[in-house]
Amino acid sequence: MDGRDGKRVGERLVDPLTAKAEIAYLDTDVAMWLALGSLEQISPTAALLLEAADALISPMVLVELELRFEKSRIEMPTKDIERKLSNENGIRVCDLPFSTIAGAALDEKWTRDPFDRLIVANAKANGFAWLISADEQMRKHYPRTVW
Repeated sequence: MDGRDGKRVGERLVDPLTAKAEIAYLDTDVAMWLALGSLEQISPTAALLLEAADALISPMVLVELELRFEKSRIEMPTKDIERKLSNENGIRVCDLPFSTIAGAALDEKWTRDPFDRLIVANAKANGFAWLISADEQMRKHYPRTVW
């Protein structure tokens, strides 16, 4: 590792100086915790990858956040969460075509949750990218999930 202090992320040693080219998607909970400043909710391993990678969210994360807002499960409007993630953390919404994501979602038969299915499919469709999630089922079924 050239003397640099690498860290283990999942099964792989990640060099913080070269991992910037890697992509990592945030699931809905991680995006919400980050926007609300609840960093204590995010595991040290996930936080390391979040710092090292170019972070994205699936558009489905925004839809799921909006439903939570409409049901009064969160108080911050989705547009504010999106702006906060973008301005404070450089996190952007993925712009892969929906048809590409939907095609990848057809293989995700392990869940009936359309949000989980599409969030995992989005990461998979973008070069089998990392996914940061505390969700046990996502970690079980998508091997590049980090927590």
